[in-house]
Amino acid sequence: MSVLAGFMVPHPPMIVPEIGRGSEAQITETIRAYERVADEIASLAPETIIITSPHSIMYADYFHISPGRKASGSFASFRAPSVRFDEKYDKDLADEIARLADAEDFPAGTMGEREPALDHGTMVPLWFIRNKYKGSSIVRIGLSGLPLTDHYRLGMIIRDAVRNTGRRVVFVASGDLSHKLQDYGPYGFAPEGPVYDERIMDVMSRASFGELFDFDNSFCDKAAECGHRSFVIMAGAFDGMAVRAERLVHQDVTGVGYGICTFYPEGEDAERHFLDKRLAAVEKELKAKRENSDAYVRLARDAVEAYVLRREMIKVPDGLPEEMLTQQAGAFVSIHKHGDLRGCIGTIAPTRSCVAEEIIGNAISASTRDPRFPAVQPDELEWLEINVDVLGEPEDIESEDELDVKKYGVIVSSGRKRGLLLPDLDGVDTVEQQVDIAMRKGGINKFEKYKLQRFEVIRHY
Repeated sequence: MSVLAGFMVPHPPMIVPEIGRGSEAQITETIRAYERVADEIASLAPETIIITSPHSIMYADYFHISPGRKASGSFASFRAPSVRFDEKYDKDLADEIARLADAEDFPAGTMGEREPALDHGTMVPLWFIRNKYKGSSIVRIGLSGLPLTDHYRLGMIIRDAVRNTGRRVVFVASGDLSHKLQDYGPYGFAPEGPVYDERIMDVMSRASFGELFDFDNSFCDKAAECGHRSFVIMAGAFDGMAVRAERLVHQDVTGVGYGICTFYPEGEDAERHFLDKRLAAVEKELKAKRENSDAYVRLARDAVEAYVLRREMIKVPDGLPEEMLTQQAGAFVSIHKHGDLRGCIGTIAPTRSCVAEEIIGNAISASTRDPRFPAVQPDELEWLEINVDVLGEPEDIESEDELDVKKYGVIVSSGRKRGLLLPDLDGVDTVEQQVDIAMRKGGINKFEKYKLQRFEVIRHY
């Protein structure tokens, strides 16, 4: 048995009358569409409802599946404690998803539960569903900070687990759209907000799930969306299937986007293996970049591969450009995987006899010693994109007026504390952002006296 249907739904607490107290009338169209979704789920009579929620337990590098046989929750934190839920978990299906993930060495499972109570991203959909249908258990799954490709892969694992258990299942992908659609909204306005909503509603209304990978992290962050990764997991559950999609509603009257679409599988379709297509395209692109990369990046990659595969620190090879052997400078090595940062370590000033040695040491550190990430594993090497920044000499400046986020990096110093941020980074659009991030990296508070320096870089790809 495959997944019977999927539903993309929002989760504004105000939509529940006991919480909205009349304000829910603003989104009557969304309410009507939600009621239709509940009717359709009731007509399908699933044994299990899988709900992915951005407000369930979330880890940077792991997908949490709620464990056990039952869970409860209420809207007490939204001043409606009388609205309660007591839900049975489909433990067998949750365990099968975890088993398949473990067999594939995929980072998903039932460990690490911090808060067993149901979250509002789960309860809002259930409020509509339980008014129409009570005959199912649920599986609740959180999102992660991992790439979109991993979210899609989790959906494929869920699909396989559903088939293995023979369950009649519907998939509810809970998530609001942009939170920055109107100046009067709770999160204000960003130009990326309406663009995100228009794009995501277009993609989902056509079930063009391969295009979900084209939303980069910086754009999604600026739009302040919360449901994208939830939608990607659901898309993965329909991998290789023709899907009939219908757009029911999109509203943005509160400053937050609420979109509802329905999805019904209609048989196998060999052209809709979107993860395979995405990985093939990425592999081709990375191969071309490696072939065209300069000596700085090739050296960094050789250093990473030798250390990850053999724990070997390479020596400076012959045939490098003369300046790599005679120049001394600080250098940063940045590593990305599927568009996400995977490691970045560097030196502000030279610590070795030449730039080549600086690159080798920092490449190894970026791949294995960045405290924000686990060490790079051998099976990741083919998916890594590496660049190298060689730093110019820092110069003192009097104020932020002398900075330019595209041209200059910044160093903020206060006593022995120091934070650095490179120039021209995705998501860093203003000098204020640049300085603030550098201060946070250095552990420097706003009230402390600090000095600023700027520097230029030569970036190698």
